[in-house]
Parts: sequence; structure tokens; C-alpha cells
Amino acid sequence: MSGTYLGMPAFPKAAAESTQDESLRANLRHATHTIRDKRAKAVAELDDWQQLRAAGAAIKNRTLRHLDHYLVQVEAAVTAAGGQVHWAADADEANSIVTRLVRATGESEVVKVKSMATQEIGLNRALEAAGIHAYETDLAELIVQLGKDLPSHILVPAIHRNRSEIRDIFRREMEHWGRPAPEDLTDDPRALAEAARLHLREKFLRAKVGISGANFVVAETGTLVVVESEGNGRMCLTLPETLISVVGIEKVVPTWQDLEVFLQTLPRSSTAERMNPYTSTWTGTTDEDGPQTFHLVLLDNGRTDTLADVVGRQALRCIRCSACLNVCPVYERAGGHAYGSAYPGPIGAILTPQLRGVQTELDASLPYASSLCGACYEVCPVAIDIPEVLVHLRERVVEGGRVTIRGTRTTIRPAKGHAAERAAMRAVGWMFDHPTALATAQRLAARTRRLHPKRLPGPGRAWTDTRDIPAVPAESFRDWWKRTRPEGDPK
Repeated sequence: MSGTYLGMPAFPKAAAESTQDESLRANLRHATHTIRDKRAKAVAELDDWQQLRAAGAAIKNRTLRHLDHYLVQVEAAVTAAGGQVHWAADADEANSIVTRLVRATGESEVVKVKSMATQEIGLNRALEAAGIHAYETDLAELIVQLGKDLPSHILVPAIHRNRSEIRDIFRREMEHWGRPAPEDLTDDPRALAEAARLHLREKFLRAKVGISGANFVVAETGTLVVVESEGNGRMCLTLPETLISVVGIEKVVPTWQDLEVFLQTLPRSSTAERMNPYTSTWTGTTDEDGPQTFHLVLLDNGRTDTLADVVGRQALRCIRCSACLNVCPVYERAGGHAYGSAYPGPIGAILTPQLRGVQTELDASLPYASSLCGACYEVCPVAIDIPEVLVHLRERVVEGGRVTIRGTRTTIRPAKGHAAERAAMRAVGWMFDHPTALATAQRLAARTRRLHPKRLPGPGRAWTDTRDIPAVPAESFRDWWKRTRPEGDPK
């Protein structure tokens, strides 16, 4: 693993390699099954879960429809509370803003709260290139960073590591980043957690600058919210003199009352807890309480383009709970690295191609990284119809068409390598528009079914390498209906 997603192969090739790693598959299977079982029990405790789910979707939809209004409200509230708001159109601009702000403090080290937005823009690499060392403080992120690895799960970034691997990483790497691990460190979870606690405490007490993301931004007061399980994030948010928060523009909720819904659905969907152990909120700055300087960087990076897509925009409802990852049979076997993005799993398969476009081979392959079983939709706490968006994006990959790129309506060409699929879909579409031809084809297929091969030739071979071609029935439904029903009988 190179420490960057740049240059990663398309999903099928990456998944073909990762599925051969038996240790990885065992780690993923154990972790995802454990989390999904606990989540199911936590959700079952609430009689009104489906109502909460619908409320969350409705709040997010309403907010996205009026996002321009709520973002202006956020800026006014944060400024009134003593903070400074910066607008970043893309990853480069966001990295440039944060680097400039850190340099202005005169510091060369920062501590970070776990943040998907900063992973998305590659902030750590940008800071490192500027001579600024960023230290992750979330335990799983710390493991990933010390291991010179990449996150493979939204909630549990080191889910692909087992305890023995983590012990070896701590023993080998901690001394190069600060306080070393104890020489007699074992793979006992309490011993590993204590080693990380002592290592991080040194960082917290020395750091003058903290960098965070946020789970939510409350528009009416300009308040940012981070929920977590360890308390490391709270240390990072309160001890440094300067706090810089990088937040996607879709994280806005209009009011505190709206937040009530998500503080019930997020912890149960993510960690299977009734409420998060730590819920930190901050509004601008206050004297002698927390950071004296606060900057909010509002990140677009493809979000307004996604908002322009009436089908795909529902991906912006995501609250990063990762429930869809834990039930996905594809993610369970391929792991998160195969997705080549900070957002793995089903949500990554629809979010990444919208944020980055489908021009690269990797991004064009992501809408196909799914069996379309629908389990992801069933567990999503904001009811994102992920299979619907996957099919929508597959059409974009195969057919091209009109999309919005950096605010401008543009026609994109079909992705390379999908000519056979495009021809097949058009042939099927023509057939469905001509009932007589369809009936003739069905009868011909039925009469020759004993001659059908079990494997498809050419481009269809990959599909039948792992499955048999479905058997063609001896009689079509239409023919059966006509044969078994008297003329004019509608029943």
C-alpha cells in the first residue's frame, strides 16, 4: 500500500487481488458480522425506527433543496460567534487554505480528529509536503497512519487489521512518531489502548493547532457537532489554541430540533450504541474555554455538481454511519482498499463517481462494485436508495450524456470498454419496444434451450465465470397465460 489512492487500478482488478488474501477476508468477516448483529439489536429497540428513518431523509432533502440559504445562515452565525469562514471549491483550494492557516500560527505540528472530509482531499499529504506533520488521534486512524496504510472502512478505518498486526505496528513504528510502545506490549486490547493513550497524550499536551471535521453543522447557531466513542476527539477540539474544521457543505442541518433525529439514528447505525459516549459541540470561540481562534472551511469538491443530479443527489443525505458497508457482500469480500477512495463500500460506489466523475477507469468501475441485492438500502438510516443510484450511474458510464461539472452543464462521452454492454442494452430496449419480435425470440430460445452453453463467449465470459446461465423455461409466461386462460378471461 502506497499511502495514496492515486494510480490505483479499477475495482475488478483490485478486488481480484484482495479477495485472495485469506487473512483480510477473515478479519472483515468477523468484524462486519459482529457490528451488523449488534446494530440489528440496537435498532430493534425502537418502535419508531422507520419513522425516524423517514424523518431523517425528509430533513436532509429539505436542507439540500435550500442549501444555499442555510450555508449563508451558517456563515453569518459562525462569524457572529467569533469564527472565520472559508469557502473551498475543490480539494486543492481546501488544502491550500488549511496549509496557509497553519503556517500563520507558526506551528509545524497539528493534531487531528478523525475526518472523512480531510481524507477525501488528502490533507495529510498536502500538509506533509508543506513541512507540517499531522498526527491522527482516533485510535483506528492512528493504527492506519503508523502502519503507512490507508483506511478501509468509514467508521473502523483499521478493520482490515487484527490485534497481532496492530501490536507489531505499535512496536515497530511508535518510537519514530513520539513516545515508543512498551517493550513487553502484548496484543491484549487493553494493553494496546493504553499504549495508544500514552502516545497520544504527549501529542495533545504539545499541540497548538487542531484540525477536525464535523458530523453536523447546525445552521441556526453556526454550531459544529462531532460524535465519537473514545474522547480523543474532544481532547483535540478543546486543548489547541487554534481549531480548523474542514466540513462538506452537505453536513448542514437547519435547527437543533432536526439534530435530535440524527443523534438517535447515527449511533445505533454505526456503533450499535443508544447514544454516542462523546458528543462535542462548539460555536465560534469563547474566552478561556477552548480554542481562541476558530476557522471553518466549507468544502464543495463536487457536491454542488452532485446536487444538480435529481437521482444521484440522495447520496448527499449520507451521515457516514457505514451501516451499508457492514451488510454488503461485495465489501465483505473485497475490503475497502479496492474502492480506491476515502469512501468504500456501497456509499462509496455512488458517492465517489459523483464527486470525482466517471472519466477514469477506476471511477467508472465503482457503480459495478455491487450485486444490487438491496441490503444497503434496507439498513440506511436516511433511506438512500443505493441500488437506484448505482443503476443510474451505470447508465451514465455506458451511455454518457448530460452532467454538471464544476457548475456547468456538459455532455460526457461513454466510458471506454462498455461498447458491448451498450449494444446489448440497446438491443434489449428495441426488443421490449416490439412485442412480436420479443415473443418470437422467446419461443426460439425455448426451443433451442438444450443447446445453450453454460458459459458465454466473448465479453460475457467474465459474468459466467462464477455462475451458470439461467435456464430458459420451456414456455414463456405470455404463451402460458394464453394457453391456460380462455379468450377474454382477465383472471
